[in-house]
Amino acid sequence: MLIVIVVTQLVVALATALIITTAYQRLDKNIDPGAEPDHRAKKHRVADGEPLNILVMGSDSRVGKGNDVDGQTDIGQRSDTTILVHISADRKTVYGVSLPRDAMVARPECTTEDGETVPASDSVIFNDAFSQGGPKCTVEQVESLTGIYIDHYVTIDFNGFKDMVDAVHGVTVCIPEDVDDSAHGITFDAGTQELNGQQALNYVRERYVLSANSDIGRMKRQQAFIASMINKVVSAGTLTQPTRVYAFLKAATASIVTDPKLASVSKLANLAYQFRKTNLDDITFITVPFEEYAPDPNRLQWAPSAKGLWPILIKDQPLPKRYREGVISANQTPGGSGSGNASGGTSSSASGSASESPTSPESSPSTPTGELEADQNGLCA
Repeated sequence: MLIVIVVTQLVVALATALIITTAYQRLDKNIDPGAEPDHRAKKHRVADGEPLNILVMGSDSRVGKGNDVDGQTDIGQRSDTTILVHISADRKTVYGVSLPRDAMVARPECTTEDGETVPASDSVIFNDAFSQGGPKCTVEQVESLTGIYIDHYVTIDFNGFKDMVDAVHGVTVCIPEDVDDSAHGITFDAGTQELNGQQALNYVRERYVLSANSDIGRMKRQQAFIASMINKVVSAGTLTQPTRVYAFLKAATASIVTDPKLASVSKLANLAYQFRKTNLDDITFITVPFEEYAPDPNRLQWAPSAKGLWPILIKDQPLPKRYREGVISANQTPGGSGSGNASGGTSSSASGSASESPTSPESSPSTPTGELEADQNGLCA
């Protein structure tokens, strides 16, 4: 499964749209408005204004042009990766918090867009909410679990992801080893390289060769890919080329579903304009602390320390060091340099990081934890 943090990229790209409004109005009809969630958390305001929380989900539905990536056409829809994007009230800081699909959680009762009731469950896999009730039920689940009010949501499908990568003329990644996953039609040579849309989709979906811990490793590589894509959009002159920005937005708007309050280019542009002072090193990605789910070693659960993360976001406070370990920054460039390690690698091992996954080997005293985590996640150290 894939995820591209559409909102964050629109944040930096849509500012250009403000000066070519007429062209972008054509894209309004592309945006598919979803249902408004039945909110289970209250909007929290802070002294500096209102922070924003946006839930970004990737749909692996095979329905629709360009989504039949593996011969499967009728498997329903799932959200294999979900990112809670917290945007500070002063619009200078963005945190993307990945929520693993395999975590066992308590799902509240919800109502689908068609009016059907999905019963509550005390123990169900996280992404079942999306399968049962789409983004609306997923938003309500996240609000119930965290107490965080979700202002907006965005979903994107396979084809939209590929088209956005192609619209910015590829995204750079660093692959630590050759990949020969011929059973799933995925092969790569090792090294730093620029991937086109189809290659990028293969890279973020691969979970049999690159990662010692499968889905968690894939999630960390998705974070690194997103960070690299944001870096490309901001740093490579994309914003100064209206035709390239238009192509990017055309791809994005044709493949996203948003809540009704965000379902127009003008609304996205107004939101985007607020991020003109956000620096690349202030856009970072972390993972909710997790641990093994005792009844089933193939599943996870949020670690007790996750309970301390949500009040920090609600109060719009800076992340303490214990949550910033293992962070991936948009200022990092694969095979290059940045505020953290090169290649989209992580700064160190963290509680709930992939190095603590139930399927991961224990750290050797002679192996730096950052290098070990990168190796387990299919990243270059």
